[in-house]
Amino acid sequence: MPLIRRLPKVGFQAPGRIEYQAVNVGQLNVFEAGAVVDPTALRERGLARGPTRRRIKVLGDGELTKPLTVRAHAFSRSAAAKIAAAGGAAETVR
Repeated sequence: MPLIRRLPKVGFQAPGRIEYQAVNVGQLNVFEAGAVVDPTALRERGLARGPTRRRIKVLGDGELTKPLTVRAHAFSRSAAAKIAAAGGAAETVR
């Protein structure tokens, strides 16, 4: 068997690729009503793990029961709608 076929195949990551850490809307219920939730607060609570170079994206899985001001790098459409329906605001940070 040739050497090239015996070596493990490793995936390719494009340079400049943006990595996101996913946080679901249902996980945000640990914060108090009216709180400002930013990437620092998410990392302190352990909801966003991993290196700090990863951006945070809020996904729409779960239900939000409190009005929160959520600041993240990206939001799914359903997450932004659920945050607004709970009386909060979804703000994009850079």
